[in-house]
Amino acid sequence: MKTTQKLTLALAAAAFLLIGTGSANAQKFGYLNSQELLSSMPETDSVQTQVADLGKELESQFKAMQAEMTTKAQDLQSNLSTLSETVRKQKEKDLFDLQTRLEEFQQSAQQEIQTKQMTLLKPVMEKAQAAITKVAKEQGLTAVFDLAAGGIAYYNESQMVNMLPLVKQSLGIQ
Repeated sequence: MKTTQKLTLALAAAAFLLIGTGSANAQKFGYLNSQELLSSMPETDSVQTQVADLGKELESQFKAMQAEMTTKAQDLQSNLSTLSETVRKQKEKDLFDLQTRLEEFQQSAQQEIQTKQMTLLKPVMEKAQAAITKVAKEQGLTAVFDLAAGGIAYYNESQMVNMLPLVKQSLGIQ
C-alpha cells in the first residue's frame, strides 16, 4: 500500500511539475490587422496621392488618344462615300492601329500604376513590419497573426494581445 501511495504521490508531483512548467513556458500570441495599420500611417496618404496623380496623368493621355480615334472615325464615316478605296483602306488601318495602341496603352498604364504603388508602399510596409517586430519582442510574443491576411480561422481574443494599438503608439499614430 505504501508503494501505491508513493507512486501516486510521485505521479501527482510529476503532473504538478509538468503543469507548472507548461504555464511558465506559456506562449503568448498577438494579432493585428495590417491593412488597418497601413491605412492609419500618414505615409500611406502620400503614396495614395502620388498614385492618384499618376493615374490622372495617364487617364488624361488615354482620353486624348480616345478623342483622336473618335475624330478619325467620324471623319472616315462622314467622307466614306467620297474616298477612294485606297484612302479608305488606309484610314481603316490607321483606326485599327490606333485601337491597338489604345489597348496597349491601357494595359501598360495599369501595370505602371501597380508598380509605382508597390515601389512607394515598400518602405511604408518595411517601417510597419519593423514596428510590429519591435513591439512583439517588447511584449514577449511568440507569434503575431495578421487578420487582414486571413491567416487564422479562430482566435480567443481574451488570450491574445491586440498589437494594433501598441504598434500605432510605437509609430506615434493617434
